[in-house]
Amino acid sequence: MADHITKVLFTVLEVLIAVACCLGNLLVIWAVWKCGAMRRQATFCLIISLAVADFLVGAVVVPLRVVTDNRVQMPFYSCLSLTCMVMFLTRVPVFCQLALTVDRFLRVIIPLRYKTTVTVQRSWWVVAACWLTAATVGFTPFMGWNNLSSKSQNMTHCQFLSVMSLSYMVYIYFYTCFLIPMLVMTTLYGCIFTIIHRQLRKTSTGVSSSYYYKERNLTRSLVLVLVLFAVCWLPIHLMDMADFHGLAVPIEAFYVGILLSQANSAINPIIYALKIQHIRAPLKTIWRKVFLCKEEVEAPRSSQIDQPDIRT
Repeated sequence: MADHITKVLFTVLEVLIAVACCLGNLLVIWAVWKCGAMRRQATFCLIISLAVADFLVGAVVVPLRVVTDNRVQMPFYSCLSLTCMVMFLTRVPVFCQLALTVDRFLRVIIPLRYKTTVTVQRSWWVVAACWLTAATVGFTPFMGWNNLSSKSQNMTHCQFLSVMSLSYMVYIYFYTCFLIPMLVMTTLYGCIFTIIHRQLRKTSTGVSSSYYYKERNLTRSLVLVLVLFAVCWLPIHLMDMADFHGLAVPIEAFYVGILLSQANSAINPIIYALKIQHIRAPLKTIWRKVFLCKEEVEAPRSSQIDQPDIRT
C-alpha cells in the first residue's frame, strides 16, 4: 500500500513538472521569436534548441518514463525504443550547452571575427549536429548494448532497467556524455572569465569595455544554467553508478533523482526570464497583456544584441 501511494505521488509530481516544462519553455521560445534574437545572433539559435529540448522533456520524456515504469505490456524492442527515446531527448541539452559554451568562448577569443565566423546559418548546422549526436548516443542500445535475453524477448511489462544496460548508463550516458562535456565546459568557462577579466582591466571605458561587460553578464547566466543542470542530473547518475557496482539504492531515492533531473527543464525558463534581457522583455510584455489586461507598449529594441565594433 505504501509503495502504491509513493508511486502515485511520484506520478502526480511528474505531471506537474511536465506541465511547467511545456508552458515555461513555450514562453521562452515565443519570447526569443518575438524579439527576433535568433534571426540576428547565433547564440539565441542555441538557446532556442535548448528550450525545445526542455519542452520535449515535459511533452515526451515524462510520459514515456511513466509508461516504462512497469505499467504497460509490450515486446522487448518496443520497450527499448521508448527508453532509447528518453536517452536521446535527455542528452540533447548536454550537447546544446556544450555548443553554447564554445560560442561564448569564440565571442571573447575572436571578437572582431566572431560575426563573420559564427553566422546564424552555421549555428543551425551546429544545432542539427547536437541533435544528431544525441540521437546516435540515445539509440546505441539498439546496436546490441541492452539486456536482451531469450527470456526477455516476449516480456510482459515494460520497465526501464529491465531493457537498458547499466554498463551503457554508466560508461556512455554518464562518463562519455555527461562527465566529459561538463569538464570541458568548466575549463572553457574558466578561460572565458579569465579573458573577460583581463580585457576589462585593460579597457575600463569605451565600446570595448561595454562589450565585455555584456558578455560577462550573459555568460554568468549561462553558467548558472549549466551549474543547475549538473546539480539536478548528478544525483541520478551517481545512483546509477552505485547500482552498477552492486550498492543498494532505495527506490525512493531513485524517484527523487528522476524528479530532480526532470525539474531542471522547468527551472531553465525561470533563469532565462530573470537573467537574459532579450527574453525578459517580451515575457514582461505578455505578462502585462494577458494577465494584467494592459495594452502592449512597443519599446525600442536594445542594441545589446548587435555585435559592437571593438577596437583595442
